[in-house]
Amino acid sequence: KNFLLTSEKSIERKIKEAILAIRISQVYSKDKILELYLNEIYLGLGSYGVAAAAQNYFNESMDELTIEEAALLATQPKAPSIYNPKKNYNMALERRNWVIDQMNANGYITAEAAAEAKAKPIELRTRSASEVAHADFFSEEVRRKLADMYGADVLYKGGLVVKTTLDPTLQKYSDMALRKALTEYDRRRGYRGPMGHITVGKPEEMKPQLEKLMAEHEYHVFAGQKLGVITALDEKKATLMFADQKTGHVPYALMKWTRRVIADGQLGPEIRKPADIMKLGDVVMVGEISDEQKKLLGKDTADAWDLQQIPEVNGAMVVMDPHSGRVLAMSGGYAYGGTEFNRATQAKRQPGSSFKPFVYMAGLENGFTPSTTILDAPVEMSQGAGKPNWKPTNYHDEYLGLTTMRVGLEKSRNTMTVRLAQIIGLDKVLEISRRFGIYDITPPNFSIVLGAGETTLLRLANAYGMIVNGGKRITPALIERIDDRQGKIIYRRDNRECNNCIMKDDTGTDRDARPPIPIDIREQVADPRVAYQIVSMLQGVTTRGTGARAKEIGKTVAGKTGTTNESYDTWFMGFAPDLVAGVYVGYDKPHTLGKRETGSSVALPAFIAFMKDALKDQPDKPFRVPPGISLARVDLHTGERVN
Repeated sequence: KNFLLTSEKSIERKIKEAILAIRISQVYSKDKILELYLNEIYLGLGSYGVAAAAQNYFNESMDELTIEEAALLATQPKAPSIYNPKKNYNMALERRNWVIDQMNANGYITAEAAAEAKAKPIELRTRSASEVAHADFFSEEVRRKLADMYGADVLYKGGLVVKTTLDPTLQKYSDMALRKALTEYDRRRGYRGPMGHITVGKPEEMKPQLEKLMAEHEYHVFAGQKLGVITALDEKKATLMFADQKTGHVPYALMKWTRRVIADGQLGPEIRKPADIMKLGDVVMVGEISDEQKKLLGKDTADAWDLQQIPEVNGAMVVMDPHSGRVLAMSGGYAYGGTEFNRATQAKRQPGSSFKPFVYMAGLENGFTPSTTILDAPVEMSQGAGKPNWKPTNYHDEYLGLTTMRVGLEKSRNTMTVRLAQIIGLDKVLEISRRFGIYDITPPNFSIVLGAGETTLLRLANAYGMIVNGGKRITPALIERIDDRQGKIIYRRDNRECNNCIMKDDTGTDRDARPPIPIDIREQVADPRVAYQIVSMLQGVTTRGTGARAKEIGKTVAGKTGTTNESYDTWFMGFAPDLVAGVYVGYDKPHTLGKRETGSSVALPAFIAFMKDALKDQPDKPFRVPPGISLARVDLHTGERVN
């Protein structure tokens, strides 16, 4: 029934079951049938098969199980929900001990061993944190790809073993960095009010109401956060009660950010006391206070909590290996619960100035150098009969005059980028965007060079990976290998040929020969020298340009900010020599993030926070310089050789 039929309660199914049972018994021994059965059935705690159950219950392999542990697993086939030791400990213990008695009665263990096993409590051991990864957006993307590759039947019933490219540590850093950036921006927009309201009364009366609200928001409340109800207010603090009936307080000193934003991004008046923004019965989200907040509060830190809220703004972050295309982390939004929409792969947004490096690359491929000077001044272009001229401007309407391409990219000059595209031709820009997989079909107009097309974060991160790896084509990959239920490899990401990887015989004569050398089969999509020139220019962005805040990372990085018209989307696409990280922030229903909100102020902080964690234990590495590159000192603005 488990393998070939359904759980339908009918005579027809029982007849089919009997026929199949006879046929199976003619092919397999009883031991083999039992093995198949035990590797198929559900045993609770999300475990299908005894090997998975041994890992999930005890973090052990089958041969490491003790008598009492094996007996507990043997209780589960009867009713996993009833004999769940986490929910019904006494029932699980009683049933486990009955199984141990049967083992003794049937001669599998001695009476002494049975008595010793029954005397032990049920002790579950979860897997260590390093073995468990929380990556909901990533795993859902893997599920989609498997369904496309093999169909739903094989995906859910085929017993596939899937090895992904995920790095759990980098995934954790990515989630933390994105949420921190979203929260910091959201606080600049002021406080939007409580998450709910309940009637203040006796603790036992408020508890069920609070628990109901917690259940509604379980996906948005992370470790270190709680929901609490305001039970008292005074001039200096708001007192809270939590669902466990413990209390805490939010100091007035941590409420300064709650002033609301009014028209045109202007901040409203500061609050004078907690009662200005909250009232008794408000249910609010609070989080643990940071080290900086502890310094601000001084001695008043006991039971103190930080007032927080769920951001309205959202975004995504992708982390990749630029040499292989392996996706190491993917954060598709602030929280996975409530929606499976993955903003890293499904949201098509305008990249703004983060597209400019590819315009400059087109220039370098057509005879320009980073020291070539181009006029940065107002420009206007005809849009056709009866239409007004298009007049792109720089941020703050400032112009530098004749200056080098390097400065133009570092300072993200719009008019200079448009002039470059006019000189080399728009078709060359569109061709390079398709070559790097950024856009598919794009209308041929010059706003494209300023990032007016639409693409996904994953596609743009992959394109940046091809810049830093020297112009080699890569394809984003989330799956490393797939084995079928018999252990046969049916898919492998890395299909390179490898010299000296297989020994010719078992004598060991080839063991000391040349080391294995995988053959590089990646297509060269750009000249390595051109790719390095863009890397060098983008390194200037993070030291002198719009991304100069990245210097606080303390390691060699490069990248580009991006801000669309009216700040609808903000980006930062960056990389170290062996790691690419891209992030965008914007509202799901697009509208402005506010005046003076740019890729540098909104998206860059997420990149900085991530790279600080990701590179903290890594030695600093310079970017690799390919053969054929000569380095010379030039004046930054004129491009002239410095003697």
